[in-house]
Amino acid sequence: MIAVTREARVNALIGTGHFLSHFYVLCLPPMFLFWQDAFAVSFAELGLAVALMSGTTAVLQTPVGFLVDRHGARRFLVGGTLLMTIAIALMGAATAYWQILALAVVSGIGNSVIHPADYAILSASISKERMGRAFAVHTFNGNLGFALAPPVMVWLAAMLGWRGSMGLVGLLGIPLVAAILWQSRILTDQVRPVQATGAQPGGRALLMTRPMLLFFTFFLLSSMASGGVQSWLITVLHTVHGLELGSASSALTAYMAGATAGVLVGGYFADRISNHLAFASVAVVLAAALVLLVALVALPGAAVIGLMLGGGIALGASRTPRDMMVRDAAPPGQIGRVFGFVSAGLPLGGALTPVPFGWLIDHGRPELVLVLVAAILVASLFCAGGARAAYRARVPAPAE
Repeated sequence: MIAVTREARVNALIGTGHFLSHFYVLCLPPMFLFWQDAFAVSFAELGLAVALMSGTTAVLQTPVGFLVDRHGARRFLVGGTLLMTIAIALMGAATAYWQILALAVVSGIGNSVIHPADYAILSASISKERMGRAFAVHTFNGNLGFALAPPVMVWLAAMLGWRGSMGLVGLLGIPLVAAILWQSRILTDQVRPVQATGAQPGGRALLMTRPMLLFFTFFLLSSMASGGVQSWLITVLHTVHGLELGSASSALTAYMAGATAGVLVGGYFADRISNHLAFASVAVVLAAALVLLVALVALPGAAVIGLMLGGGIALGASRTPRDMMVRDAAPPGQIGRVFGFVSAGLPLGGALTPVPFGWLIDHGRPELVLVLVAAILVASLFCAGGARAAYRARVPAPAE
C-alpha cells in the first residue's frame, strides 16, 4: 500500500476546493439558454449572474484576507466552501431569476475566501523546498475547473436538465467540506501577524505600499492580456488572417491547454531557482513575442496553433514564480490579506479588456488586439520588477 504524505493530502484538499471554486464560476454560462427559456430574461441579465459572482469575489477578497490573518484560515475555508456549495445547489430550485442573482452573490461571498485561505494554509503547511510545486498544483487545479465546467455542465444538463445538473454539482462540495473538517488537523495555520514597524508596515498600510500596489497591477495586467486572448483570439485570427473557424478555435484551445500545463512547468522550476523575477521575465517576454508573431505574420493554421500552444506554456510557466515573489514579499502572518489584495486584480483585469478590445474590432482595427496583448504583457514585467526592487529596498533579500 502506497503511503500518502501529509503534504500530498494538504495539496489534495486545497486543490480540490480551488477546482470547485473555478468550476462554479463557469458552470453558469452553459445554463444561460435554459434560464432564458425558464425566466424570460435578456442576455444582459444573464451576464449579470456571472458579473455579480465574480465582482463580489473581487471586492471581498481583501477584507476576507484580513479576517483569515486575524482568526485563522481553516474555519473560513470550511465556511466559504460550504456557502459556495449550498448557493450553487439552491440555484437548481430557483423559481425566479432574481433568486439566481441573489445566490450568485452568496456564492461569490463564499468564493472570496478561497485565495486568501488557500495561500495562507499552503504557505504554513508545505515545506519551502516544495512550495513552488504546491502553488503550481493549486493554480493548475483552478485552471482545470475552468476548463471542465462548460463541457461537464452541458453533458449533465442533457441528462438531468438544468435544475438537476445545478443541484448535483452544488452538492458535490459537501463531501469536500466533510473531508476538510475530518482532515483539518493536517492544515496548518500561519503564524499570527507580527507587530508592524516603521520598516515593515502592516494592515491596510501594507497594501498601500509601492510593492503591493505594483504586484496588484502586475496581476491586473497579466489578467487583461489573458482576457484579451481568450475573448477575441478566434475573431482576430478569422478576420485578420482568414483562418477557418475550426483552426482559430483550435488555436485558442491550444493556448488554454498550454497555459494550464505551463503552470506545472513553472512550479517545477520555481523550487529550483532563486531568481523568480528573471524566470518570469523570460517566460513573459517569450509569450509576448509568440503572440506578436501570430498578430503580424500570416501563417498556416498548424503554425498558429503551435505558436499559441508555446505562448500559453510560456505564460503559464510565469505564474508560479509570480506567486512566489508575492509570498516572499508578504510579512509573516499577513499572507491572507496580501494574496487577497493582489489576486483581486485577476477578476478585475478579466473584466476590463473585452469591451475596449471589442471596440477596436468594431472600428476596423482587429489587428491591434494581439499587438496590445503583447504590449500589456511587457508592461506587466515593469510592474513585477518595480515591485521586487521596492520590496528589497525596504527589506533586503537574503544573499543568494
